Amino acid sequence: MNTTNAQDIKPTVVLVHGAFAESSSWNGVLTQLHEKGYPTVAVANPLRGVKSDANYVASVLKSIAGPTVLVGHSYGGAVITNAVNGNDNVKALVYVAAFAPDTGETAIELSGRYPGSTLGPALAPPVATSDGGQDLYIQPDKFHAQFAADVPAAAAQLMASTQRPITEAALKEASGTPAWKSTPSWFIYGDRDLNIPEAALAFMAERANSKETVVMNGASHIVMVSHPDAVVRVIEHAATAE
Repeated sequence: MNTTNAQDIKPTVVLVHGAFAESSSWNGVLTQLHEKGYPTVAVANPLRGVKSDANYVASVLKSIAGPTVLVGHSYGGAVITNAVNGNDNVKALVYVAAFAPDTGETAIELSGRYPGSTLGPALAPPVATSDGGQDLYIQPDKFHAQFAADVPAAAAQLMASTQRPITEAALKEASGTPAWKSTPSWFIYGDRDLNIPEAALAFMAERANSKETVVMNGASHIVMVSHPDAVVRVIEHAATAE
């Protein structure tokens, strides 16, 4: 006889990567979540624009039955902020070194509101796209120091080679009504993040009334790669919160 009840069913954890990364950046987190029995989906974030990316993630969410925990890294935080759209299955948001913008705010403005970001000088010359836009990459020789200083150089080199570009327009696109005003949120980030300054991350976490904010000493922007255990703990706290 099947004795499983609704309380035993774990929510699906939906992970959304950010700019200059791709879904494999969640591999360490995914491995542990699988071991703990969580269903997971690592979304391939298009990185084309806040609204269009959020609409894509929203379509993925609609395909999942039952409760979900929505996790975003970096620019992926702006995406999850706009992707809930009243979906009652989303029970929690987890921001991993991520933007949590309010209405009208942009990623580029939030990252520059406080000193400490060195992303601008680390970017390669923009690549023109067929639609008249521009794609942005981090220079491969600067990727390790800028993005992933606390992971081994060989791993950072692989991430630099597989990084996916974001459009310049996406970083300048205004956010819509934020999901964190109606959905509980959790935050984790490193105090040596060179993409989004620690002060900006702390400001966004406090403003969102974060249920738990974890600051990893010495951690870079890619905290889920360097500290997957800590990220998984925060996700579990969000997943099991009443």
